[in-house]
Amino acid sequence: MKAVLILGLLLLSVTVQGKIFERCELARTLKRLGLDGYVGISLANWMCLARWESSYNTRATNYNPGSRSTDYGIFQINSRYWCNDGKTPRAVNACHIPCSVLLKDDIAEAVKCAKRIVGDPQGIRAWVAWKNHCQNQDLRSYVQGCGV
Repeated sequence: MKAVLILGLLLLSVTVQGKIFERCELARTLKRLGLDGYVGISLANWMCLARWESSYNTRATNYNPGSRSTDYGIFQINSRYWCNDGKTPRAVNACHIPCSVLLKDDIAEAVKCAKRIVGDPQGIRAWVAWKNHCQNQDLRSYVQGCGV
């Protein structure tokens, strides 16, 4: 019985953790999903953004008490403006998706929403982590050796 309980807890922790991409695996995935050069934004910028927002973790979430909103997924997309989590006051849901789809291991919907976000006037500057860690930096190391 104890072994079954331990196994169950291990499986639960794996399920909650989600997929944490390896650097080159994510670079290839983002390229395949059309982010390399999308609206002039290099793949290295997207990789830097994902690294600093979620550490490449599809299930990352971050609650923002000031706005009573939550950031979801690999790009930490915010529930105030971009998705619906059913609990954020005055949510806009500009990507027309439930926030839960941003936590899936298949990041196609997260990429689609990220494309929508960078199409807005702020562009990639909508992400504070990008401004703080990626803007005006040499980002080659994020894609180096990945064959992309």
